[in-house]
Amino acid sequence: MSTSVTTAAAETPLISLLNQCDEGAWTAMVRSLLPSIHEIDSNAAQIWFSFYPLGLFLALTAAADAQKLASELLLQGNYYLKNQVDSSHKFLYGHRYWPQVKQAVERHAAEWRGLQSASPDRSQTEVCAAALADQILALATDVASALKVDKSLVVGITAVAFMTLRQTGPASFTAAPGSMQLDKKHVKKSPEQILKARAKDDSQGMLGFLKTVDKKWTVVFDESDDEAKYKLNNAQDLAWGAAEDRSRDWAALDPRRIEGPIPVECRSASCGTCWVGVLGGAQKLAPVATREDKKIKEFGYIDTAEPKPLIRLACQAQAEGAVSIVIPPWNGVFGKYLKATLKND
Repeated sequence: MSTSVTTAAAETPLISLLNQCDEGAWTAMVRSLLPSIHEIDSNAAQIWFSFYPLGLFLALTAAADAQKLASELLLQGNYYLKNQVDSSHKFLYGHRYWPQVKQAVERHAAEWRGLQSASPDRSQTEVCAAALADQILALATDVASALKVDKSLVVGITAVAFMTLRQTGPASFTAAPGSMQLDKKHVKKSPEQILKARAKDDSQGMLGFLKTVDKKWTVVFDESDDEAKYKLNNAQDLAWGAAEDRSRDWAALDPRRIEGPIPVECRSASCGTCWVGVLGGAQKLAPVATREDKKIKEFGYIDTAEPKPLIRLACQAQAEGAVSIVIPPWNGVFGKYLKATLKND
């Protein structure tokens, strides 16, 4: 299934390439780029692409009545990238380079003249994945050189920019101001400082090694806000501690947040409302149990056999150490729908 988001008149060679690449190509591209992405953004980049799947966007774009389909898929919150061009990727370290990356992508979209040639023995998906990776690496290299930073810090956010352009189209992408949304304090933090903070567990005191259920762990849910964290007991699920957080009027910020920063409705893995990405500490969460594994695939959030994946349901993921998570601005149930659509294509 492929749906163009641009008119033929506005379709430059780069836009044409983006529109030709299916979800398999984008997934292969991300996988191929992981060795080139700094550790600070390796998890974050994968999480972002899970948060904004191309398949769902294409389904909504192709629907005769997108609003009706969104209702059928129980979509809540802000699931369109066109409404959050500058903000969706705030949790990536590379977000601090967004103004420069966005400008570079805009220039590239206008100036790139297309592929010179393609190997006849490669599939369309393979050609697309390789072309995307090549363009992203080349552009990231140029931006990093201009900024005098390590290229690995720019690759992830550049890949995000390409997908954002794909889903928003050039008009909406260009219209966004291209603002970076971190304060001076957090901009100054180095990758090493953030990685160290993610790896650190709470001290349990002099006799902490004797504690079991009395251990408490910190869950950070926004690394750009020093107050965005809460504590929970050892082996309790992530949603439990979040429900006790009364630090803000969460419902006023997001109607889905009825009892804390993590949206939650059912607490039984039946609704999918509480899905989160795990930036740091995925290994400190209990393995995915059978029900969570089944339901998270049904929702469409992730399809993997990994015992401790980067996408989890907060009401099921039990903490065995401190973790850093990111909360998506939307939720829904679209996995079965997309699989059925693919079968019919």
